[in-house]
Amino acid sequence: MTILTSEQLEQWRDDGYLVLPGFYSEQDTQEMLDRAQQLCIDFKIEGHPLTTFKTEADGEHVGDDYFLGSNDKIRYFLEPSALSPATPTTPAKLLVPPSQSINKIGHALAPLDSIFHKHTLSSSRITQLAKELGEHESPRVLQSMIICKQPRIGGVVPCHNDSTFLYTDPPSAIGCWIALEDCTPDNGCLSFLPGSHKLSRTASRFVRAQGGGTTFEAVPGIEPNEEKWDEMPGWRQAPCKAGTLVLIHGSVMHKSPPNTSDKSRLIYTFHMIEGGKGVIFDEKNWLQPTQDMPFPALF
Repeated sequence: MTILTSEQLEQWRDDGYLVLPGFYSEQDTQEMLDRAQQLCIDFKIEGHPLTTFKTEADGEHVGDDYFLGSNDKIRYFLEPSALSPATPTTPAKLLVPPSQSINKIGHALAPLDSIFHKHTLSSSRITQLAKELGEHESPRVLQSMIICKQPRIGGVVPCHNDSTFLYTDPPSAIGCWIALEDCTPDNGCLSFLPGSHKLSRTASRFVRAQGGGTTFEAVPGIEPNEEKWDEMPGWRQAPCKAGTLVLIHGSVMHKSPPNTSDKSRLIYTFHMIEGGKGVIFDEKNWLQPTQDMPFPALF
Protein backbone atom coordinates (compact mmCIF):
# COMPACT_ATOMS: atom_id res chain seq x y z
CA MET A 1 0.00 0.00 0.00
CA THR A 2 1.66 3.18 -1.22
CA ILE A 3 -0.03 6.48 -0.38
CA LEU A 4 2.28 9.24 -1.63
CA THR A 5 3.59 9.67 -5.14
CA SER A 6 7.07 11.02 -5.81
CA GLU A 7 5.43 14.23 -7.04
CA GLN A 8 3.53 14.63 -3.78
CA LEU A 9 6.68 14.09 -1.72
CA GLU A 10 8.45 16.73 -3.79
CA GLN A 11 5.55 19.13 -3.28
CA TRP A 12 5.64 18.46 0.48
CA ARG A 13 9.33 19.29 0.62
CA ASP A 14 8.91 22.40 -1.55
CA ASP A 15 5.76 23.87 -0.01
CA GLY A 16 5.78 22.63 3.59
CA TYR A 17 2.22 21.39 3.37
CA LEU A 18 0.34 18.83 1.32
CA VAL A 19 -3.40 18.47 0.66
CA LEU A 20 -4.56 14.85 0.28
CA PRO A 21 -8.22 14.79 -0.89
CA GLY A 22 -10.20 11.66 -0.06
CA PHE A 23 -7.63 10.33 2.41
CA TYR A 24 -10.51 9.14 4.58
CA SER A 25 -13.49 7.41 3.02
CA GLU A 26 -16.93 8.99 3.18
CA GLN A 27 -17.95 6.38 5.77
CA ASP A 28 -14.92 6.96 7.99
CA THR A 29 -15.27 10.72 7.74
CA GLN A 30 -18.94 10.54 8.68
CA GLU A 31 -18.08 8.30 11.64
CA MET A 32 -15.64 10.91 12.97
CA LEU A 33 -18.06 13.77 12.28
CA ASP A 34 -20.88 11.98 14.07
CA ARG A 35 -18.64 11.40 17.07
CA ALA A 36 -17.46 15.03 17.08
CA GLN A 37 -21.03 16.30 16.96
CA GLN A 38 -22.05 13.92 19.75
CA LEU A 39 -19.21 15.18 21.94
CA CYS A 40 -20.49 18.72 21.38
CA ILE A 41 -24.04 17.67 22.29
CA ASP A 42 -22.78 15.89 25.43
CA PHE A 43 -21.00 19.02 26.72
CA LYS A 44 -22.38 20.23 30.04
CA ILE A 45 -21.64 23.79 31.07
CA GLU A 46 -22.37 23.11 34.76
CA GLY A 47 -19.08 23.04 36.67
CA HIS A 48 -17.01 24.08 33.65
CA PRO A 49 -14.43 26.79 34.48
CA LEU A 50 -15.46 28.71 31.32
CA THR A 51 -11.97 28.35 29.93
CA THR A 52 -11.83 29.94 26.50
CA PHE A 53 -9.20 29.28 23.88
CA LYS A 54 -7.48 32.40 22.63
CA THR A 55 -5.58 32.02 19.38
CA GLU A 56 -3.18 34.95 19.53
CA ALA A 57 0.28 33.94 18.33
CA ASP A 58 1.76 36.12 21.06
CA GLY A 59 0.46 38.05 24.02
CA GLU A 60 -2.36 36.77 26.25
CA HIS A 61 -3.13 33.07 25.93
CA VAL A 62 -5.01 30.44 27.85
CA GLY A 63 -3.00 28.96 30.69
CA ASP A 64 -5.18 27.78 33.56
CA ASP A 65 -4.96 24.35 35.17
CA TYR A 66 -7.89 23.07 33.12
CA PHE A 67 -5.88 23.75 29.96
CA LEU A 68 -2.47 22.68 31.27
CA GLY A 69 -3.80 19.38 32.61
CA SER A 70 -5.42 18.26 29.36
CA ASN A 71 -2.79 15.88 27.97
CA ASP A 72 -4.50 12.82 29.43
CA LYS A 73 -8.11 14.04 29.27
CA ILE A 74 -10.82 15.13 26.86
CA ARG A 75 -11.63 18.71 27.76
CA TYR A 76 -13.75 21.47 26.27
CA PHE A 77 -12.49 24.97 25.45
CA LEU A 78 -14.94 27.73 24.62
CA GLU A 79 -15.03 30.31 21.86
CA PRO A 80 -14.31 33.73 23.47
CA SER A 81 -17.17 35.39 21.61
CA ALA A 82 -19.59 32.78 22.97
CA LEU A 83 -19.35 34.41 26.40
CA SER A 84 -20.47 37.78 27.70
CA PRO A 85 -17.66 39.83 29.27
CA ALA A 86 -17.21 39.26 32.98
CA THR A 87 -17.29 42.23 35.32
CA PRO A 88 -16.38 42.55 39.02
CA THR A 89 -20.05 42.06 39.88
CA THR A 90 -21.31 39.91 36.99
CA PRO A 91 -19.79 36.57 35.94
CA ALA A 92 -19.45 35.66 32.26
CA LYS A 93 -22.45 33.92 30.74
CA LEU A 94 -22.98 31.88 27.61
CA LEU A 95 -24.55 33.77 24.74
CA VAL A 96 -25.26 30.63 22.68
CA PRO A 97 -26.33 27.05 23.50
CA PRO A 98 -23.50 25.02 25.11
CA SER A 99 -23.04 22.73 22.09
CA GLN A 100 -22.47 25.81 19.89
CA SER A 101 -20.04 27.50 22.28
CA ILE A 102 -17.09 25.15 21.80
CA ASN A 103 -13.85 26.23 20.15
CA LYS A 104 -12.09 22.90 20.54
CA ILE A 105 -12.19 19.55 22.32
CA GLY A 106 -8.88 17.96 23.34
CA HIS A 107 -6.12 17.10 23.90
CA ALA A 108 -6.17 13.31 24.29
CA LEU A 109 -8.83 12.24 21.81
CA ALA A 110 -6.60 9.76 20.00
CA PRO A 111 -5.64 7.76 23.13
CA LEU A 112 -8.99 7.99 24.93
CA ASP A 113 -11.81 8.05 22.38
CA SER A 114 -12.41 4.78 20.53
CA ILE A 115 -13.44 6.42 17.24
CA PHE A 116 -10.48 8.77 17.02
CA HIS A 117 -8.13 6.05 18.26
CA LYS A 118 -9.35 3.89 15.39
CA HIS A 119 -8.62 6.58 12.80
CA THR A 120 -5.28 7.68 14.30
CA LEU A 121 -3.26 5.26 16.40
CA SER A 122 -4.90 2.13 14.94
CA SER A 123 -4.94 3.39 11.35
CA SER A 124 -2.63 1.52 9.01
CA ARG A 125 -2.97 4.40 6.51
CA ILE A 126 -1.74 6.95 9.03
CA THR A 127 1.19 4.71 9.95
CA GLN A 128 2.05 4.17 6.28
CA LEU A 129 1.75 7.89 5.56
CA ALA A 130 4.17 8.75 8.37
CA LYS A 131 6.64 6.13 7.15
CA GLU A 132 6.52 7.41 3.58
CA LEU A 133 7.12 10.98 4.72
CA GLY A 134 10.33 9.81 6.32
CA GLU A 135 10.48 12.74 8.74
CA HIS A 136 10.44 10.69 11.96
CA GLU A 137 12.19 7.52 13.09
CA SER A 138 9.89 7.09 16.08
CA PRO A 139 6.86 9.41 15.84
CA ARG A 140 4.90 10.24 18.97
CA VAL A 141 1.30 11.46 18.73
CA LEU A 142 0.17 14.41 20.83
CA GLN A 143 -2.40 17.22 20.97
CA SER A 144 -5.24 15.34 19.29
CA MET A 145 -8.35 17.51 19.17
CA ILE A 146 -11.48 18.65 17.40
CA ILE A 147 -11.58 22.28 16.29
CA CYS A 148 -15.12 23.50 15.69
CA LYS A 149 -15.13 26.97 13.99
CA GLN A 150 -18.71 27.55 15.03
CA PRO A 151 -21.06 29.35 12.61
CA ARG A 152 -20.70 33.16 12.78
CA ILE A 153 -18.56 33.10 15.94
CA GLY A 154 -15.62 30.84 14.99
CA GLY A 155 -12.60 33.07 15.48
CA VAL A 156 -9.59 33.92 13.34
CA VAL A 157 -6.40 31.89 13.77
CA PRO A 158 -3.51 34.27 13.11
CA CYS A 159 -0.33 33.54 11.19
CA HIS A 160 1.84 31.06 13.10
CA ASN A 161 3.86 27.87 12.87
CA ASP A 162 3.18 24.79 14.97
CA SER A 163 6.71 24.24 16.28
CA THR A 164 6.30 27.38 18.41
CA PHE A 165 3.57 25.59 20.36
CA LEU A 166 4.93 22.01 20.22
CA TYR A 167 8.63 22.73 20.55
CA THR A 168 11.32 20.09 20.30
CA ASP A 169 15.06 20.57 19.98
CA PRO A 170 15.61 20.36 17.06
CA PRO A 171 12.07 21.19 15.82
CA SER A 172 10.20 18.11 14.59
CA ALA A 173 6.45 18.80 14.72
CA ILE A 174 4.17 17.75 11.86
CA GLY A 175 0.41 18.27 11.89
CA CYS A 176 -2.27 16.03 10.40
CA TRP A 177 -5.38 18.13 9.85
CA ILE A 178 -8.54 16.30 8.74
CA ALA A 179 -11.61 18.03 7.32
CA LEU A 180 -14.79 16.48 8.77
CA GLU A 181 -16.90 18.98 6.82
CA ASP A 182 -16.23 20.94 3.64
CA CYS A 183 -13.84 23.80 4.38
CA THR A 184 -14.32 26.99 2.37
CA PRO A 185 -13.06 30.60 2.45
CA ASP A 186 -16.38 31.57 4.07
CA ASN A 187 -16.25 29.10 6.97
CA GLY A 188 -12.54 29.28 7.75
CA CYS A 189 -10.37 27.13 5.47
CA LEU A 190 -6.61 27.11 5.94
CA SER A 191 -4.15 29.39 4.12
CA PHE A 192 -0.42 28.73 3.73
CA LEU A 193 2.69 30.62 2.72
CA PRO A 194 4.37 27.95 0.57
CA GLY A 195 8.07 27.42 1.20
CA SER A 196 8.09 29.45 4.42
CA HIS A 197 9.21 26.35 6.33
CA LYS A 198 12.62 26.75 4.66
CA LEU A 199 12.98 30.35 5.86
CA SER A 200 11.18 30.67 9.18
CA ARG A 201 13.04 30.09 12.44
CA THR A 202 11.38 28.90 15.62
CA ALA A 203 12.81 31.67 17.76
CA SER A 204 10.19 31.56 20.52
CA ARG A 205 8.24 28.81 22.17
CA PHE A 206 5.02 28.56 24.14
CA VAL A 207 5.87 27.39 27.67
CA ARG A 208 4.60 27.05 31.21
CA ALA A 209 5.37 30.24 33.10
CA GLN A 210 7.31 29.96 36.37
CA GLY A 211 4.59 31.70 38.33
CA GLY A 212 1.78 29.70 36.74
CA GLY A 213 -0.02 30.00 33.45
CA THR A 214 1.76 30.24 30.12
CA THR A 215 4.04 32.59 28.25
CA PHE A 216 6.28 32.82 25.20
CA GLU A 217 10.01 32.34 25.76
CA ALA A 218 12.91 33.07 23.41
CA VAL A 219 14.82 30.07 22.11
CA PRO A 220 18.50 30.61 23.03
CA GLY A 221 20.81 31.18 20.10
CA ILE A 222 18.04 31.66 17.52
CA GLU A 223 17.57 35.11 16.08
CA PRO A 224 13.92 35.85 15.25
CA ASN A 225 12.87 36.45 11.67
CA GLU A 226 12.35 40.08 10.74
CA GLU A 227 9.87 39.17 8.01
CA LYS A 228 6.24 40.12 8.51
CA TRP A 229 4.93 36.80 7.27
CA ASP A 230 1.30 37.84 7.18
CA GLU A 231 2.10 40.69 4.78
CA MET A 232 4.26 38.67 2.38
CA PRO A 233 2.96 37.83 -1.11
CA GLY A 234 2.24 34.29 -2.21
CA TRP A 235 -0.29 33.12 0.37
CA ARG A 236 -2.55 30.33 -0.90
CA GLN A 237 -5.92 29.30 0.41
CA ALA A 238 -6.51 25.57 0.79
CA PRO A 239 -10.26 24.92 0.56
CA CYS A 240 -11.03 21.22 0.71
CA LYS A 241 -13.78 18.66 0.87
CA ALA A 242 -14.67 16.51 3.87
CA GLY A 243 -12.32 13.53 4.13
CA THR A 244 -9.25 15.53 3.10
CA LEU A 245 -6.08 15.22 5.18
CA VAL A 246 -3.69 18.18 5.15
CA LEU A 247 -0.09 17.61 6.23
CA ILE A 248 1.45 20.67 7.91
CA HIS A 249 5.21 21.07 8.45
CA GLY A 250 5.99 22.44 11.90
CA SER A 251 7.81 25.45 10.45
CA VAL A 252 5.40 26.46 7.66
CA MET A 253 3.43 29.65 8.26
CA HIS A 254 -0.33 29.22 8.11
CA LYS A 255 -3.55 30.81 9.31
CA SER A 256 -7.32 30.70 8.93
CA PRO A 257 -10.01 33.41 8.83
CA PRO A 258 -13.09 33.63 11.06
CA ASN A 259 -16.18 31.67 10.17
CA THR A 260 -18.59 34.29 8.82
CA SER A 261 -20.99 31.74 7.38
CA ASP A 262 -23.98 29.86 8.73
CA LYS A 263 -22.15 26.54 8.31
CA SER A 264 -19.86 24.93 10.87
CA ARG A 265 -16.30 23.87 10.03
CA LEU A 266 -15.47 20.85 12.18
CA ILE A 267 -12.04 19.34 11.77
CA TYR A 268 -9.97 16.75 13.65
CA THR A 269 -6.25 17.24 14.05
CA PHE A 270 -3.29 15.63 15.77
CA HIS A 271 0.45 16.21 15.72
CA MET A 272 3.53 14.05 15.57
CA ILE A 273 6.96 14.79 17.04
CA GLU A 274 10.17 12.78 16.95
CA GLY A 275 10.38 10.56 20.01
CA GLY A 276 13.73 8.97 19.24
CA LYS A 277 17.21 9.71 20.48
CA GLY A 278 18.70 13.13 19.89
CA VAL A 279 15.42 15.08 19.98
CA ILE A 280 14.42 16.79 23.22
CA PHE A 281 10.88 17.53 24.42
CA ASP A 282 11.45 19.18 27.79
CA GLU A 283 9.51 20.11 30.90
CA LYS A 284 9.03 23.72 29.80
CA ASN A 285 6.45 22.81 27.16
CA TRP A 286 2.85 23.65 28.04
CA LEU A 287 1.62 20.15 27.13
CA GLN A 288 3.25 17.44 29.21
CA PRO A 289 3.05 13.64 29.11
CA THR A 290 2.28 11.86 32.34
CA GLN A 291 3.63 8.62 33.78
CA ASP A 292 0.29 6.92 33.15
CA MET A 293 -0.14 8.45 29.68
CA PRO A 294 3.07 9.15 27.78
CA PHE A 295 2.72 10.39 24.24
CA PRO A 296 1.80 7.20 22.32
CA ALA A 297 4.14 5.92 19.62
CA LEU A 298 2.71 5.58 16.13
CA PHE A 299 5.33 2.95 15.23
